[in-house]
Amino acid sequence: MAERPDPRVLLRLLALLHPYRWRLALAALALLAGAASVLLLGQGLRLVIDQGFLAEDRARLNQALGLMLAVVALLAMASALRYYLVTWIGERLAADLRRRVFDHLLELEPGFFEHSTGESGGAGEIASRLTADTSVLQSLFGSSISLALRNLLMLVGSVALMLVTQPWLSAIVLLGIPATVLPILWFGRRVRRLSRFSQDRVAELGRYAGEALAGIRTVQAFTHETQDRQAYGARVEEAFATAVSRTRQRAWLTGIAMLAVFAAVGVMLWQGGQAVLAGTMSAGELSAFVFYAVLAAGAVATLAEVAGDVQRAAGAAERLLELLDSRPGIAPPPHPVPLPEPLSGEIRLEAVCFTYPGRETPALEAFDLTIRPGERVALVGPSGAGKSTLLALLLRFHDPDRGTLRLDGIDLRELAPRELRAALGLVAQEPLLFTGSVADNLRYGRPDASLEELRGAARDANALAFVEALPRGFDTSLGPGGVQLSGGQRQRLAIARALLKAPRVLLLDEATSALDAESERLVQQALDRLMVGRTSLVIAHRLATVVAADRLLVLDQGRLVASGRHAELLESSPLYRHLAELQFGRQH
Repeated sequence: MAERPDPRVLLRLLALLHPYRWRLALAALALLAGAASVLLLGQGLRLVIDQGFLAEDRARLNQALGLMLAVVALLAMASALRYYLVTWIGERLAADLRRRVFDHLLELEPGFFEHSTGESGGAGEIASRLTADTSVLQSLFGSSISLALRNLLMLVGSVALMLVTQPWLSAIVLLGIPATVLPILWFGRRVRRLSRFSQDRVAELGRYAGEALAGIRTVQAFTHETQDRQAYGARVEEAFATAVSRTRQRAWLTGIAMLAVFAAVGVMLWQGGQAVLAGTMSAGELSAFVFYAVLAAGAVATLAEVAGDVQRAAGAAERLLELLDSRPGIAPPPHPVPLPEPLSGEIRLEAVCFTYPGRETPALEAFDLTIRPGERVALVGPSGAGKSTLLALLLRFHDPDRGTLRLDGIDLRELAPRELRAALGLVAQEPLLFTGSVADNLRYGRPDASLEELRGAARDANALAFVEALPRGFDTSLGPGGVQLSGGQRQRLAIARALLKAPRVLLLDEATSALDAESERLVQQALDRLMVGRTSLVIAHRLATVVAADRLLVLDQGRLVASGRHAELLESSPLYRHLAELQFGRQH
């Protein structure tokens, strides 16, 4: 069984409320005024009955009703002000928390989001914390806590006034409240548990439907519609059965609550009626007493409900604070070394070893390499040889387990990661575009780029023609992930983005893999121009795109097994000769 969340974890979030302490103070005053107004209504009810109805005094009746109207007006204003302030505070807390968690997440290394299991695993699960868990806390701080404080005041005030009105009848009520509320609490816990289970079932429905619809091409290509209909239908029926069970328990809860409350009120009326007939209690006092008793019982029931909300919010707070407490594995040093200006772009790897977390086989092992400034180097080898790992280490998405990577002689760990990455330009194998316009995506390379600079970068990447053919040109919205573009078009925009950044070191991971032959030729020309004078590392499975490189590095199982020009490697490297024969045939 999972450990119950500790409500004390919510105290850590109170620091976020400190800037809004004056609003909190005003909300507390409104809360006090509202609670006092409700309690005053009981006394107003006593005056209306005793000094108005029973005394048959029209003037006193009008006076008492006027007083009650004034109290109701105060109650309405205080309640409206309290509702506005606490809702504002809850929304503000959720907004601040979302920003703080998101800002912190941007500082964590990519490996943090690549875990598929574990408490903090998976980018999708982390994104749900940003939305669902902050909404739970917004509800707690913007509603539940206010309700709890209000009902606590009502409970204390009601019990005090009951004791003042009729001490002996109060003793019966105070003993009767637990007997009335306990069955309601028991059913309430079952309803809450079934509600959570029902929410899980509905969430599973959404997950399954989203996965199937996102992969609709695969579903239809494999004619898997029938199986998916059956699987989704089974989940729908599970969710329905859970909802029916929850509704049944809720119906029982409603019935028992009504029966218990009215039975308790009946007992009070009977006992109080006896006292009224005996002359030891007035009708107005009895009415006020019943009013306070109902307030006290309602307050206890509400406090019990809020206790469940607090437990749920504590769980949400723990998950969010777990993210905030996650320390970056790749952190800037206390005193970063600045990169030289201008940067020459020399890269050195000295006995680098690296193994991905959770794996046993090294991705790179005893890797030594020197790349001269401005040299164009191609990385070739079978899948899993360590080519992409090398680029990830240069970008400092990971640090080596042993050994050192240097840029212009400076250990990468001595540099601020942002300054290091600003000097590097990456075009990934699977280009990622973001929701927004073409211009927005290109300006990832340089936020202040002018339209003419965007046009120049697009032209050099052979993207200008298709961009200008879009409905609104550079202002055309691309949709999530650039879904409206072909793979080749997305790749060319990614290249234009890197061109716009004008980095000193270029990292190209299969940068032309998604292009057709003609686009590949034109983009390759653009890349050739871009690489002049820049240090360039190019990963390529298609050797035809890199045979003209200054040097080809052959990697296998995380080791550098050969280095040289195309013709040299054909003679000296069996692995390279095998790769070349696979792609070019024996005539090369």
